[in-house]
Amino acid sequence: MADRQFHINCAAGEIGKYVLLTGDPDRVPEIAAHLEHSRKVAQKREFTTYTGALEGVPVSVISTGIGGPSAVIAMEECVALGAHTMIRIGTCGGMQPELIPGTLILPTGAIRMEGTTREYLPLEFPAVPDFDLLCSLTAAAAERGCRYRTGVVQCKDSFYGQHSPQTMPVRQKLLDNWQAWKEGGALASEMESAALFITAAVRHVRCATVLQMIWNQEREQVVRDSAHAADDMTNAIAVAVDAMRRQILREKKSGEKGNESWR
Repeated sequence: MADRQFHINCAAGEIGKYVLLTGDPDRVPEIAAHLEHSRKVAQKREFTTYTGALEGVPVSVISTGIGGPSAVIAMEECVALGAHTMIRIGTCGGMQPELIPGTLILPTGAIRMEGTTREYLPLEFPAVPDFDLLCSLTAAAAERGCRYRTGVVQCKDSFYGQHSPQTMPVRQKLLDNWQAWKEGGALASEMESAALFITAAVRHVRCATVLQMIWNQEREQVVRDSAHAADDMTNAIAVAVDAMRRQILREKKSGEKGNESWR
């Protein structure tokens, strides 16, 4: 086991330098089906890993479970095996009433209302995605005709701190913060982007996120629209794969690193 990463149980040569991250292990085969010659290479705890290729270049898909800490574990261990470019495919809840469930949210930054990144960088350091990857995501979403928005998202550790704040002893702080994020124009709430963006900055790798907005509690309150996009991740997956393909092709053309052939 010495040559394998402790949590994802993968070794050198089993992980591509380009990685698609997602929370749900059951979503990994669905994403991997978009790759060439994909196969399952490991499964341990919440981490299920498939590796295949795009344009002949190794690409992996790894599940991370829920929340920033486990997402960071997956990123750190992928980076230890040579990964340098990662896109997370996830879900979120809307925070602005005009946003319709099903909209893709492409974060330009993340509010660090979580604890993981405090062990990496001071809170004054912004959590932002790689600009080139973000541009690839917006281009892919536009080309596919997907409804999408770019902007800031809020990241937290506690799902129930958002959905049941009145039950918490710190209820007033949670409610006041939520109102502040809304007034500042935050688009959606989720749990991973801030941790991934900060870790990527510290490790000098690239990361961006595409989020499927599956509900919007603020829209329900304002316009009584209880629409729910369920767990249909078709557009989010397609946009992430297209964006990664764009990145790979651009780097192959320019002769950048990370384009070894996959067999």
